[in-house]
Amino acid sequence: MDPLRALRYFIAVAEELHFGRAADRLGIAQPPLSQRIQRLERDLGAKLFDRDSRHVELTEAGQVLFAEARDLIARWDRAVALVGKAGRGERDALRAGVPPEMPGRVLAGILTAFARERPGVRVELQELTTTEQLNLLADGELDTGLLHLPVDVTGLELGPALETPLGVVLPRDSPLAARAELDPSALAGQGLVLFPRASAPGYYDALLRTCWEQGFRPSAVHHARNPEFVLGMVLAGHGVALAEGTVAQKEPRVVWRPLSPAPRRRLCFAWPSGNPHPEAKVSRPWPRRR
Repeated sequence: MDPLRALRYFIAVAEELHFGRAADRLGIAQPPLSQRIQRLERDLGAKLFDRDSRHVELTEAGQVLFAEARDLIARWDRAVALVGKAGRGERDALRAGVPPEMPGRVLAGILTAFARERPGVRVELQELTTTEQLNLLADGELDTGLLHLPVDVTGLELGPALETPLGVVLPRDSPLAARAELDPSALAGQGLVLFPRASAPGYYDALLRTCWEQGFRPSAVHHARNPEFVLGMVLAGHGVALAEGTVAQKEPRVVWRPLSPAPRRRLCFAWPSGNPHPEAKVSRPWPRRR
C-alpha cells in the first residue's frame, strides 16, 4: 500500500479514535480500514492502537507516529502544491518576518536587492519579534525570518549574518554627551533601556553579558519595544539605550555616541531545513555596498 495513503488512514483513526467515524471520513468501509491499519502495524513492527469493542487509544508508538505523520503529510502536500505551481509558472508569495525595530533604510535596501535579484517573487512581510518568528517558522506559517542572533537553530538553516556595531543614546545635556566616543565602562551607574527579553532571549542575554564584561553594569534595566518609547525613557532620565545612530536622529534632545569597544547586533535570515520555500534560501540578502 502507498505509504502516504497509509499515513492518511492512520491520521484519520488517530484523530477520530473511532474506526467507524474514520472510515466514513475517508469514504471507505470499516473492514478495509482496519486491515490497512493492521498491515501498517506489521510493516512498522509496532502496535499503534489499543482497541476493544468500545474504546480506541493510541499506544506510545502510535503517539510518536501521529506527531511525525502529520508533519510528513503537511510537507508532502506543500511540496506537491509548490511543484504544481512551478510547473504552471506560478510562485507562492514568500512569507517573511522582520524585527519591528528594523530601520526603514535597511528594510528598503533588502527589499530592493531581493526584487532586483528575484523579480516576480511577491514578498509578504510581517513585523515580528525573533521569538514570534521562531514559533511561526516551526509551525510552517512563515517561510523565512530575520532573526537576532544567537538563536536555537534546531530545524533551521541560517544565511550570512549582518553585524552592526551599537552606540549609546543619551540625553544631549548629559555630561557624557561632550565626548566624541565612549568606553562602555563610562556608562557605569546608568540605567539601561532595553527591549523585553521575551522578544529575543539569546540576543538579550548576550547584550547584557557584553555590557558586564566591558564594565557597564546597569543600575536598572527598563524595557521598551517601540523606538519612540525608548527615546521617551531616555529623555525622562530612566537610562541610556544601545542602538544604531539612526535612532537618535528622530529626537534633537538626545545624542548618539559610538562605543569602543562596541557591543554588536547580529542579524541573519533563517528558513526551515526541511521542505523550504524555493525562494527562502539566501546566499547574500544584504544590499551591495557602494
